[in-house]
This record gives sequence, structure tokens and C-alpha cells, in this order.
Amino acid sequence: MRQDLARLETEQRNMETIDIDLMSTAEIVDIINKEDQTVAFKIAEQKEAITKLTDAYIKTIEEGGRVFYIGAGTSGRLGFIDAAELVPTYGIPDGQVEGIMAGGLPAMRRAKEFAEDHADEGVKDLQERNFNNRDLLIGVAASGRTPYVKEAMKYAKEIGATTGSISCVSKAEISELADYPVEIVTGQEVVLGSTRMKAGTAEKLTLNLISTTAFIRLGHTYKNLLIADKGHPTTEKAYYRQIRMIAQETGKEDEFVKKIFDENDQNAKLTVCIIKTGYTPEKAKELLAKYNGRLREALKTLGID
Repeated sequence: MRQDLARLETEQRNMETIDIDLMSTAEIVDIINKEDQTVAFKIAEQKEAITKLTDAYIKTIEEGGRVFYIGAGTSGRLGFIDAAELVPTYGIPDGQVEGIMAGGLPAMRRAKEFAEDHADEGVKDLQERNFNNRDLLIGVAASGRTPYVKEAMKYAKEIGATTGSISCVSKAEISELADYPVEIVTGQEVVLGSTRMKAGTAEKLTLNLISTTAFIRLGHTYKNLLIADKGHPTTEKAYYRQIRMIAQETGKEDEFVKKIFDENDQNAKLTVCIIKTGYTPEKAKELLAKYNGRLREALKTLGID
């Protein structure tokens, strides 16, 4: 274990912050911010690997499979959060993308000691969800060696499922188990042992990057507007935001948009299609179905932007 940790970039001491406990509040804020600014550049270096994993994510959803993130501690929480936010954001079905973390839901609120070391629990957590070879498993581990994640990924490989990984060290152990590995080498943390900082930021940004790109490519936006076609806006703010966006895009009055929106089960994508084409709801639904819900692609065939 000692030798394993010694080689990890995240476990090296940051000599730029050796005297951080003697600094003023402003100086600490400055140096943390300076270190954080390096993260985006490290992610950019992995553009090709991230693109490959994102394409695998898209393919899995298109073919009716599910995507699972699995991790422990901060990594597990970040995967859980990303998956949870996709349901209200893009109107996807519950369970299409799911986050799994060592220790389960209680560990979201309070760290569960040694949960990440219980390797077999990762396999059990997948089996409880009927994980199968149509699904994609993305292991998230800053150290790239978390036993809970590694064992789950081994199981996924054994049953023929597609695997991806996100780690923050070079030559990560989970990379060897991934069809699509991503290594964001963020280096030494401001405070040694606190990988919720740069490493956590890298994981959060990468998860956002992958899932957002995937659902844009899957047709869950129109231009750069977020228009869901399933479910209802979950808050009053979200409801009026949808109406406002549609009104701005179509040049129609809010009340006109609201009427069509409400008459069509608050389906924003369908509402835009009806207004832009002049079609009946039934004909608009047929058009969207023909192009797998990709509104912009459908409208372009009619010469409409």
C-alpha cells in the first residue's frame, strides 16, 4: 500500500503550499484559486479520450442500455450528483443513468469508514440493479485504485459490458479495466490528502462535460436551448423558463406559447415543433419520431432553422 500511494501524483507534496498555514486568508484564497485554474487545462489534454468515452455513452443510450457511475467518497458523490441532475435537466427516465457509491445513500451525507475497501460490495451493488452486458459502467476514482470500483469493473468486463473510467493519476489501475479510460492528472493538491479539491474538481468537470455532450448529441436540446420532451417542469421557475425560451426562439407572445405548452402536456420540444411548422400535434409527433426526437435535424428537412 505504501509503495502504491507513493507513486500517485495526487499523493505527492505540493511544495508551493508548504507554508500555507502561515498565510493570510487572502493569500490562501489566491493560491487555491491559482491551483484550481490548472484543472481545465489538464482536462483539455484528454480531449480524445473523453470524446471516445462520450461516444460510448451515447451509443449505450441509443441502443437501449443504461449508464452507471460507480465510486467511493467524493468520487462516488460526484457521480451520484451528475446522474441525479440529469433526470430533471433533460427529462430522462429514472434509471437510464444512475450513480452508485460505496456505502449507499447514507454515505452521501456522512462518510462511511472503510466502505471503499469492501471490494465485493461493488459487484453486489451492480447485481442488485440487474447490470448487464448492454450497459456501460464508468468507474470514478481519483487514485485510480479504489478496491470497490476495481472489483465492480472486473465484474462488468467478465459479463461483457462496456467499461470506462475517470481517474486523476497516470497509469491508473482502473484504466487497465476500462475500454475507454480517461486520466486527468491534476498533480499535487494544495493540502496533501484532500483529493476533494483539484481531483474532485476535475471529476466534476469531466462528468459534466461527458453527460452534457451526450444529451446534446441525443437531441435533448434545440440549438443551445434546454427543451425537455418528457416529464413536466419540476418547479415554477422551470415552468416559466421553458415558456420564456420558446417565446424568445419562436417570436411568439408568452400567453400564446403557454396555451400550446399546456395543451401538449408541457412538452417543450413538441411545442416548438408545432409553432415552427404549423403542424397539428399528431403530425408534429410523427415528425419528431422519424428523427428520434432530434428537433433541429427534423426542422432542417423542412427548410426551417
